[in-house]
Amino acid sequence: MVAFLDARRAAGPALQMLAVAACYFAAGWLGLMRRLVVDGVVVTPIWPPTGVSVAALLILGLRCWPGITLGAVLIVAYLGIPAPYSLGYLLGNTAAPLCAAVLLRRTGFRTDLSRLRDGVALVFIGALGAMLISATIGVGLLVVTDALPPHSFLTVWLAWWVGDAMGVLLVTPLLLLLRQARRPPTTRWREALALAVAACCVVPLAVYSSFSLLFLVYPVIIWGALRFELAGSVGCALLTSVLAARAATDGAGAFAELSRVEVMAKLQGFNGTMALTALLLSAVITEQRHTRRSVEHACQELVEVLEHLTTGDGPPPRPAPSTPYAPDRPTPPSGGP
Repeated sequence: MVAFLDARRAAGPALQMLAVAACYFAAGWLGLMRRLVVDGVVVTPIWPPTGVSVAALLILGLRCWPGITLGAVLIVAYLGIPAPYSLGYLLGNTAAPLCAAVLLRRTGFRTDLSRLRDGVALVFIGALGAMLISATIGVGLLVVTDALPPHSFLTVWLAWWVGDAMGVLLVTPLLLLLRQARRPPTTRWREALALAVAACCVVPLAVYSSFSLLFLVYPVIIWGALRFELAGSVGCALLTSVLAARAATDGAGAFAELSRVEVMAKLQGFNGTMALTALLLSAVITEQRHTRRSVEHACQELVEVLEHLTTGDGPPPRPAPSTPYAPDRPTPPSGGP
């Protein structure tokens, strides 16, 4: 019996690592469906495996990092990357998510993204900061092995860095959201359906129009953030990024008649500003709503105390807090090493 229990405990982390590796490979396969060639190097506008890696480390803990490496090995085998370069890829794409998770945990990051500081930390630490590691190692190894001329380092490095960062900005919030997803009230299904229809109509028009209409997606993202917080804004942003990447790789719509470098710059700039707007705006709205609920709860308790005092009775016992949000008392980050 003891041996069976020990084997069961050991099988749990192993299955988690295999699941992480499978999700990593599936996300990489989806990301490789749309590629851009910049100075002879194939890059992806959005690299979803980075978002999968950061989310897995935040949810399951740092112990699942071998699953990330195993998933990267599968990607290397799928692409047939040469051995010297593959080692750098494995190192960079394992170290960058690990660094992001460690730094986020030390800042008191909450996986529910209920505070503005959580959104800011995910943007500037998890995405823009930590992904410098994977881009620098990967492109630097290309230059060292003479697979890339030194004068092309900055262009390829920028495309690599933004692609990895976009994976964190778009995929990680959705995975963290799915972890704690709840069924919305029935009365809001109609509005959710209206938002989905509006996004499916406006986003293709903005992306594939020959005119410069990319700005039309922002009202839809703002609508999603105001009414559905993170789920609405990031969902619309992900849909827009996928369609924009498809139009860019096909050279259609807003990306027609542009060079590869110009397509990369326009696409990455648009995706980056849109993802930042969606994530930070939804974090601000969520924090304000939680603060309002906390104030309303405190006012209700104060009214009850005053009613008891006017009747000459002692104050009623205070109930346990019903909301998980406590802005003045940080909670430990989820997961564990």
